[in-house]
Amino acid sequence: MSFPHSAGVLLHPTSLPGRYGMGEIGPEAHRWLAHLSAMSQKLWQVLPLGPTGYADSPYQALSTFAGNTMLISFEALREEGLLRPEDIEDFPLFSKSQIEYGPVLLARAAVLKKTAQSFARRASPSLKAGLMQFEEDHTAWLEDFSLFSALKKAHGHGPWVNWPSPLVHRDPVALAEARKTHATEIRHTKILQFLFHHQWTSLRRAAKQRGISIIGDIPIFVAHDSADVWCHPELFFLKEDGHPTAIAGVPPDYFSTTGQRWGNPLYRWDVHEKSGFSWWIERLRSTFKLYDIVRIDHFRGFAANWEIPAEEATAVHGHWSPGPSQKLFHAAEKALGTLPIIAEDLGVITPDVDALRDALGYPGMRILQFAFGDDAKAASFRPESYPANCVVYTGTHDNDTTVGWYRSEAGQDSTRSLDQIAREQHNVRTYLRSDGSQIQWDMIALALRSPAQTAIYPLQDILGLGSEARMNVPGREQGNWAWRFYWAQLTPEIEQHLNQLTQESHRA
Repeated sequence: MSFPHSAGVLLHPTSLPGRYGMGEIGPEAHRWLAHLSAMSQKLWQVLPLGPTGYADSPYQALSTFAGNTMLISFEALREEGLLRPEDIEDFPLFSKSQIEYGPVLLARAAVLKKTAQSFARRASPSLKAGLMQFEEDHTAWLEDFSLFSALKKAHGHGPWVNWPSPLVHRDPVALAEARKTHATEIRHTKILQFLFHHQWTSLRRAAKQRGISIIGDIPIFVAHDSADVWCHPELFFLKEDGHPTAIAGVPPDYFSTTGQRWGNPLYRWDVHEKSGFSWWIERLRSTFKLYDIVRIDHFRGFAANWEIPAEEATAVHGHWSPGPSQKLFHAAEKALGTLPIIAEDLGVITPDVDALRDALGYPGMRILQFAFGDDAKAASFRPESYPANCVVYTGTHDNDTTVGWYRSEAGQDSTRSLDQIAREQHNVRTYLRSDGSQIQWDMIALALRSPAQTAIYPLQDILGLGSEARMNVPGREQGNWAWRFYWAQLTPEIEQHLNQLTQESHRA
């Protein structure tokens, strides 16, 4: 489907300012909507909002249906009487520019535990009614996820494959006993899931009132250590003991000479098809309750997946295995109607991927940072080659910031040589007729002037920040997802400049 001629900003809620160690979805997020509106931005793109597991990555969630309760706003809880000032007055001071995940999550978990424990006596009648309705509406995943969360906590947060065998294999007697033993923890999980959805619904309603659409993100694969795999092992390539036999990743590419070994178990697409893709339909139904538009990460996996034997240490020795192609999306659209989807079609893209995207009518992605290199594909990322039905980005969460990319050095989170970087810098200056001193604005303006129906840029580019503000380095296991900004960085001059560029490009 086609999207309106518009522009927006990529910013994950964890990066928002705030007193409590990481960004939240309360007053500061509502303030962010006001700034987006002041800059004439009609889109806000976020990363996946699921509860994070391994390495704090939003792409390795403990559930594809649940929300990340660490994003719950303490100020919003206080305003609704669920927290008292004394509950948070001793909250530790943390960095305002980086998330210190270990201590931050521990401190936030302690406050959220108090919230869940006191919900029954502090919540208003409308909140209690809302919780009951939420439980009724989300029973299909909420019961399983709440038990999964309680069992993970009871077993030292270790992966489910290391639990006692009756729990690993979901023995009904063992599960019934676990529900009794962990009833309080299960109840607390349900309360916090409700509060996340309650606050997110309020935020999305406020966005709609400002004419802002939220673009969400759905990873094609789910984490092995997740409620999804534990509850539905038949849908994945697993051994009898629950460990995967084959895992997902990508072959060597721009980001890594050994590829990326993600570790997610691969789907048994034949089993999904026999069920009419029912699990996927419910996944998409749940996702579109959160967002207006959804970007599907690693879209090429629906044409073919890079299958890596689970025992391999890197992604080098993998091979392509077929995906479900159009069948999944036809089943989903029959059940759900037209789906406003962006296809993330980056990486090793073969003709079958392009054919699948075009047959479905989904816009693909164009990354300006890829437009000035030496490889044969660079020309396809320049605006003169864009179809109208595409989304242009200066860079994504996987790229360096535009300033960091332009100033990058060989060997520092880059597969490019010193000569390649120098030629790329020359090419971009020549193309833009620029001296590079305001490279971030040059690239944002190029995106806005392009034929693409949609233009998106990370907030880091608007702020002109370097590699210190990079969100993720693909293939690096630690040190990602931690960047935050503070309001003083987003000056009136910056806002006015982006507003002017957006107005001039007729995307306001």
